[in-house]
This record gives sequence, C-alpha cells and structure tokens, in this order.
Amino acid sequence: MSLVSAFAPIWILTAAGYAACRWGLLGEAAAAVLGRFVFHLAMPSALFLALSRMPLSGFADRSLLAFGVSTAAVVGFGWVGASRLFGREPDERPIWGMAAGYVNSANLGIPIATQVLGNVSFLAEVVLLQVLVVTPVILVALDRHSDPAGRVRVRRIASLPVRNPVILASLLGVACSAAGMHLPSTVGASLTLLSGAAVPAALVALGASMHHTAPSRAEPAALAGLAGLAELAGITALKLVAQPVIAYAAGLALHLSAPQLLAVVVCAGLPTAQNAFIFAQEYGVGEAVANRAVVVTTTLSLATLAAAVALLG
Repeated sequence: MSLVSAFAPIWILTAAGYAACRWGLLGEAAAAVLGRFVFHLAMPSALFLALSRMPLSGFADRSLLAFGVSTAAVVGFGWVGASRLFGREPDERPIWGMAAGYVNSANLGIPIATQVLGNVSFLAEVVLLQVLVVTPVILVALDRHSDPAGRVRVRRIASLPVRNPVILASLLGVACSAAGMHLPSTVGASLTLLSGAAVPAALVALGASMHHTAPSRAEPAALAGLAGLAELAGITALKLVAQPVIAYAAGLALHLSAPQLLAVVVCAGLPTAQNAFIFAQEYGVGEAVANRAVVVTTTLSLATLAAAVALLG
C-alpha cells in the first residue's frame, strides 16, 4: 500500500459526505447526528477493542517520551497561542491545541506505519498515550468550560470517566488488556460491527459539515478572511512542521536509533485526527477551525510525510 492509497479512502468518504448533503440525501441534521453516533457509540467501541487487544508492556520507552515531548510542546503552544495570537475564547483553546498536536493514529496511522515502518508496534504506544493522557486533558478542559458558570467542580471532573464514553471505553479496554480478559463472542462481534463504522461515519460527518458550515456563521467576523487564513496556517505549521521537528530533536537528545527516530518523526508528522472535529462538534466549540485543520493537514501531510521519509528513511 502506497501513501496515496492510504489517503484515498479519506478523501473519497469525505467527498461522499459532502456530496450526499449537497444533493439533499442525508438531511440538514446529518453532520450532527453522525457526529454524535461516532462520539457515543462507534468511537468508544473502536477504542475499547483496540486497547483491550493491545499489550501494555512497551508503553514507557524513550521513543514514546520523544513523541510525548513533541505533543506536549505543540498542544501547549497552540492552546496558549489560540488566545494571544488569534483572540480565541477559553472554551475554544483546547480544540485549537488538539487541532495543532493530536495526530491521526487510526485510519491514516495504521496503513502509513505498516507501509513506512513495517509494523504498528510504536503506533500502538502512540494510541495509548493519546487516549489515556492527551484525550482526558482535552475533555476535562472542554467539560469545565461547558459549565455555564465556568466553575471547576471536583465531583463533576471526577465523574468524567463515567460520563464520557471515550474515556470510559479507553479505561475499560486497558483494564481488560491488563487482566487478560476475553469478551464473549456475541459481545465482541457487536462491538466489532460498531467500531467498523467509526472511521467512515466520522469522515462522512466531516464532509457533511463542510457543506453545512458557513464561515459567517461558524466564525467570528474578526477571524474571517486573512485572519482566518493566518490562523489555519499557524495550526498547519505546528502540526506538520513543528511537531515532527521537535520529535526529531527530542529523539536525537534521547539517542534513539535510526529506525526509532524514523518511527517517532513519522507518527508526529501525521495530520490532525478527525477526533478534533468530533469533540468540537460534541461540545459546540471551534467546529470550523477543527474542520479546516483536518482537511488542510490531511491534504498537505501526504507531501510532508513523504519528505520526512525521504530525509530519514
């Protein structure tokens, strides 16, 4: 499988979602309904199955540390820069940071890791880091800002893993993996069917949102035009340039081998995950910027990933 063939299904399904809404086949609420289906059912099923089947023995190593450094640096800079550079409100900053530093480790990461790296062992560690560390931080922040009074309620935050299907499914998957549990065949088959819908439904929802999201409605007027382009350029530069460069520097500092360094840089250079759009849609903040970040970084990452492989491979 080539890099082009890895990207082709993404564009086909996104275009299908756009065309279906453009032609009135899915109705006005298609993007919202599909997004909620992915967030509450399909994505939790996919995460649970992936993590329950994933060995946890190699979770902490120097390669993952290098990737984690790049993620923390880019997400943190994006979080702060969203406010200071582009005037984003507090409830939008987590989505901005996620768009800048949360990589597409599922439907793009797996085929690219298989093609370029020969296996997905390091990618599995990246999935765990994002799901168990980065995702809870983002969702806790979004949950806090969704409170009308803007209060930090300890009881509410402590109950977040129970109330949020993404975190709950991830924790249950890790617990099953650690305990060596196997699901009954009927339950496993049902979750497999649901998980299989996560990626295509998310991509169709993304395409549908591209048709329904009008810039004048989704973005403040101050961020339209050149300001909006500058904002999108900032996210794209952080995601496709800064994150892999920081990962490379951290890998050199940690004395990673050449294959380890290639794995870290390739995974750090993956485009923004659709999860950023799904979370933005679920919480009703930053939908337009997440939408655009997914589309633009996915488009350009084909070139940047090929360049990274050519330089390091």
